[in-house]
Amino acid sequence: MASINSWIKAARLRTLPLALSSIILGSTLAAFEYRMHWTVLLLSVVTALFLQVLSNFANDYGDSEKGTDNQHRVGPTRTVQSGEITPVQMRKGMVVAASLALVVGLALVFVGTIGIPIWKTLLFIILGLACIVAAVKYTVGEKAYGYRGLGDLFVFLFFGLTGVVGTFFLHTQHLFWGAWLLGAAVGLFSTGVLNLNNMRDIVNDFNSGKYTIPVRLGFNKSKLYHLGLIGGGFLCSMLFTAFYFQNIWMLLPYLSLYLFAKDLKAILLTKDPKLLDPYLKKLSISTLIFVVLHSVAFIACVAI
Repeated sequence: MASINSWIKAARLRTLPLALSSIILGSTLAAFEYRMHWTVLLLSVVTALFLQVLSNFANDYGDSEKGTDNQHRVGPTRTVQSGEITPVQMRKGMVVAASLALVVGLALVFVGTIGIPIWKTLLFIILGLACIVAAVKYTVGEKAYGYRGLGDLFVFLFFGLTGVVGTFFLHTQHLFWGAWLLGAAVGLFSTGVLNLNNMRDIVNDFNSGKYTIPVRLGFNKSKLYHLGLIGGGFLCSMLFTAFYFQNIWMLLPYLSLYLFAKDLKAILLTKDPKLLDPYLKKLSISTLIFVVLHSVAFIACVAI
């Protein structure tokens, strides 16, 4: 039987802060409109955590089954690959994580859509089910979209737009164009984390038939793509600030620009894909700092 430590390793705790970034930003943006609800925040956080764990379990299982996780892979050893958790055990773990995400997600939708037309509630239920399917199908199955270069699109949609805009709506029960801009910003940064992961594994992915964006573009062009993701994220954020500027506090998020720029310079100068591994964690932390600074700015604007 797999140990608790093995399951914790499979959950990949270092990925969880990135999963929470869009929830935090969507919630504090709702507070910016004096409409944040603590129950929605709590349920959103728990749902996001279960979905991220499900995604990590499925990724561990799917890449192992396809032979992508092997002795040539760069980065931490995966639990199914190493034999710490058997494929049967991991499938059961995926069922448990998906069930928990579904139960908490339904509670979130119920609380966040009270008093609005039933079709909007059903739309959120369908969206929640799509999140669960997307978490699994990234690497699992014959038509896993991560093996077709579509992972970036799904990360942008679910880690960015869905996370920020969906959370904001469940707090406020209305849409706001600013939420789309900030959702796009976080989505682009999150896609950048995936791109770094795929750049790091470009050689092994190519040999394993996993045609990610870096495999399709090549290593050097993937660096330029990465530059576009980070630059695009800040452009979306700056547009939000320009359109909805209230006071000097709204410039606070751009203190994080130094962190992004410093790591981006190092990434562009890197010639060995294997050396990119530390920058995954750095970009995740920088994104979380960016979100926290935005959140502090929103709260400060409300308090003044």
